[in-house]
Amino acid sequence: MVQESFEHFDLPAMSRADRNKLLVSLVLPRPIAWVTSKDANGVLNAAPFSFFNVLSSDPPMVGIGIGAQPDREVKDTLANIRAHGEFVVNLVPEELGEAMNITATNAPPEVDETEVAGLELVPSELVDVPRIAGSPVAMECKVFQFVETGGTGTIVIARIVRLHVRTSVFKDLEKLYVDPTQMRLIARMHGAGAYCTTRETFVMDRKNWPLEK
Repeated sequence: MVQESFEHFDLPAMSRADRNKLLVSLVLPRPIAWVTSKDANGVLNAAPFSFFNVLSSDPPMVGIGIGAQPDREVKDTLANIRAHGEFVVNLVPEELGEAMNITATNAPPEVDETEVAGLELVPSELVDVPRIAGSPVAMECKVFQFVETGGTGTIVIARIVRLHVRTSVFKDLEKLYVDPTQMRLIARMHGAGAYCTTRETFVMDRKNWPLEK
């Protein structure tokens, strides 16, 4: 077997920009949390975050890493979540990719990005923030904990208190079997504007111990 060569990086010693460039180019693909939130004056905000995933099912929890914003003290989404303690995570289907990209702009805090992007909204049931109607999956969330990392980012850990899933996503609703192709989700790839679809998948059956020879 040919021994591959490796490059080795001392991440703490690198600049923030270089660390970010490496990590977002290597940890792929990353799911997108399209977060809707509301500020103290009731102005809605929508913004995508790819440092995100489900952390637990018992209890149901999500985690979102929110970095610093160059042109303001704190990102609008983080300020809103701190103010209200609740938000909605919407997943991004291909047909709303352009709208999601519009909401990624650094619009002033008083601008409602959902309006600028022409998004249709639906009232949530347990949180005072609407969900995006065109998203096949939406999670109403309430803050569990803020983790201050000591750097420029904050990790928000939240409980999922209500889950909305488009009926057509299910292959068998009674058994909760999902057909991922029906969601047509996109995920983040490397660089500033690279994305991928989730249409091409493959299956590997889980093995049991002892392994067969």
